[in-house]
Amino acid sequence: MATFVHLTPAAYTARIRRNGVRAAGHGRGTVNAGVRGVYVFPVLPSYTLTHQWLRELGRRPGPRGLVAVHVRLPDGEPVTVGRYSDREPVRTTAAEAVRRIGALEDARGWEVFLPRPVARGEVRQIRPVRQVHGWRYFPDAHGVTPCTCDGCRVRGEYGSRRLRARRPHPLDGPPPAPRILLDRLDQAESRDDRAALREILHWYGLRRRGPLSRLATLAGHPDPIVRTALAEAVAGWSTPGVDALLRQSAGDGTPEVRRAVAAHAAYREPAEATALLTILAADPSPAVREAAADSLAELDTPEAASLLAHLANDPAPAVREAVAAYLDE
Repeated sequence: MATFVHLTPAAYTARIRRNGVRAAGHGRGTVNAGVRGVYVFPVLPSYTLTHQWLRELGRRPGPRGLVAVHVRLPDGEPVTVGRYSDREPVRTTAAEAVRRIGALEDARGWEVFLPRPVARGEVRQIRPVRQVHGWRYFPDAHGVTPCTCDGCRVRGEYGSRRLRARRPHPLDGPPPAPRILLDRLDQAESRDDRAALREILHWYGLRRRGPLSRLATLAGHPDPIVRTALAEAVAGWSTPGVDALLRQSAGDGTPEVRRAVAAHAAYREPAEATALLTILAADPSPAVREAAADSLAELDTPEAASLLAHLANDPAPAVREAVAAYLDE
């Protein structure tokens, strides 16, 4: 029998004693894509290595305070093993996973994925753990300058606002103050500086709301790249009137503008997104219909499913292939 540890919030202790560990995590990489299961780690002689995920898991949203659930699995139990960043974790057995990790010179960041729940009888003990061990973000992150790009930063994390202000990212902000952006917008329009307009719209796109009535005039700008940037900037806003502006852009004479609306429609509320995509799914441009299919795949509504089924018979091969891939998933 192979022994593993699963770290979970202490609030789930009673439930685990009754029913075991439910399959809540989704496997990483292409091997486990879409599979639900439980992440575990072998019990090694080193307490620190065994519980290395404590600090990383402790900073994530959810109930505070973690416990260690010790689990015993049959040696031949199918699992996958690999580093957290691996796209192709190795399919193996529980005993072999323990052997592989135990033989590593540096086992930090490694994990084992069990593609099923843990039964109550497989739980050996649940005990408290000292939550000062482990790494955060990634092994050896301490001393590395943090990245503030949109892909790396964690929204709402403690200290993130000060970090972004201290180390602003050249593309992902924080954006200039609203007054400064409005001044830049006036100057760019007065000299017809289209590159400056696109940059200003990029900064507006990083905000949750904005002066929609001031920007709406750009929907009639002669440069389709500016009109495209406008649709991309406002799609995620909660400002009243955005849906009407996007419906106007969905009828733009340039396919690239309509494609931008289709690609960003899923940011809207499901009802309005479906109304937009109903129009764009019948667009004469295959590129627009393909972008509409991408957004429809993100909407979990019967109307979206019906539109995807309709696009499955689209005359354009690229659209049919995209829809087929989504339906397979």
